[in-house]
Formats: sequence, C-alpha cells, structure tokens
Amino acid sequence: MKQNFTVRQGALDGVEAFLSVAQHRSFRRAAAELGVSPSAISQAVRTLEARIGAALFIRTTRSVGLTEAGERFISRAKPAFEELVAASKVARDLGQRPTGLLRLTVPRAVVPILLQPLTVVGSPDYLRRRQRPELIDDLRRHACLRMRRSNGSIAPWSFVNGNEAVEVVVSGPLIANDMPTMLGAAIEGVGLAQVPKPIAANLVAAGKLVHVLGKFAPMMPGLFLYYPSRAQMMPKLRAFVDHVKSRSRATRMVRTKTS
Repeated sequence: MKQNFTVRQGALDGVEAFLSVAQHRSFRRAAAELGVSPSAISQAVRTLEARIGAALFIRTTRSVGLTEAGERFISRAKPAFEELVAASKVARDLGQRPTGLLRLTVPRAVVPILLQPLTVVGSPDYLRRRQRPELIDDLRRHACLRMRRSNGSIAPWSFVNGNEAVEVVVSGPLIANDMPTMLGAAIEGVGLAQVPKPIAANLVAAGKLVHVLGKFAPMMPGLFLYYPSRAQMMPKLRAFVDHVKSRSRATRMVRTKTS
C-alpha cells in the first residue's frame, strides 16, 4: 500500500530566534537584531521548547543561559542553520546573475549548422552519369537521398524560388537516419543529398562532392529552444539566449553585406 509522506510544518520555526538569544544571552538584544519585539522572540522560543519537549534556556532576572538540552541543541542547530543560510545565498545568486554550468540537450549535428544555408550536393561520378540539375523540377529525374526525422516522417527538401519558399517531396534509393550515412552515400555516387553547407564544405573542397542548385538554396529556418517558462528562466539561460540572438543577427548582417 502506498504511504502518504508529508513534510512537517514549522520544523525550523523559532530556530533563528533561539540562536540569536543564545548568541547575545539576551531576549531584548536578539529582538533588536531580528527587528521584532522581545515578546515575539520569547513566544518563538517557548513554541520551539514546547515542540522539542525540553527547556533550552535558564532564565533569571539578570541573565539568560543555556540548559544542557540547549547546549546540545545549539551544537547541532547552529552549523545546520548557517548552512541553510549559505544555501539560500547561493540559490539567490543563481537567480540574479549568470553563473554556473548551463546544460543543453542538443543533437550533435546542430552545432555546426545553425543558421547556415542548405545546399544540394552530388559526387562528380554521379553527375557524369546524370544530367546536372539546373531547376528544382529537374530533381524528378534524379535519385535523391532522404532523411528520416525523429518522429518517423521523411523530411522534404527545402528551396527558395525568388521570394517563395518551396518544399519538394523527392524520391530515391536511400532513407538515412543521420547525416554521415547520407553523406557517405552521396560520396559513393548513390544520389544527390541536401545537407547544411558547413557539413559538406570540406568534401566539396576536396572534390568529393559538387554543389548544384545553389541559387535555390534556402537558409536553415533556425532552431527552437524549449524551457519550462519565462518565470523560471535562470540568468545563465537568458544570457545564452541573448548571445545566440546577437550572433544570429550579426551573421545575417555579414552575409547580407558580402553576398
């Protein structure tokens, strides 16, 4: 049978008051330090003593001292309370300024392709056997290597024709689950592949692949970052989002100037 567990309320009530009184040996000075009335401090300590079941202070008209139970209690409560205060400060600092390690769950292939253009590539051997495509519609006569998305669907190929975005359902002999497999097939002359430009850059430079349909190449639409809510966004995550946005704007400006 499932048991019901609850956190007992008020487990720390009165501890701060007790520690302050023990430090100052005075209810009045403890009240001044905590910004409350002496009667409030006295009530908080009495409530703590009642909950513990033992007197913590020896009270006289001239002084306040610790009982044996009070001495034992303070030896364990003081370092624990100080650690709680320190933990609160650390958590508060994390909520106010960027600090600490930010962990992101990101597909490996995303890192080099963010906001980069898609290009269509094929091996020189394949393009010697097939007429080089000059128009998007020419892909009907070509073997096109396709990518299976994580949800199981087959990704269409994306292009731009003037100002119009175009998605094309292509066909071919291979459906891959990852970029390396698809690139390997393209290098072997199995067919054409549509991949982010940085992934194919070294292979194109080495003459193993050739760009085609470059004037129809679209930009990657970007990526989505999922997090619980704006109210729960840590400063380090906000700093990362702002940095990515800034870099994205700079990349677009440079590309516009150099194109």
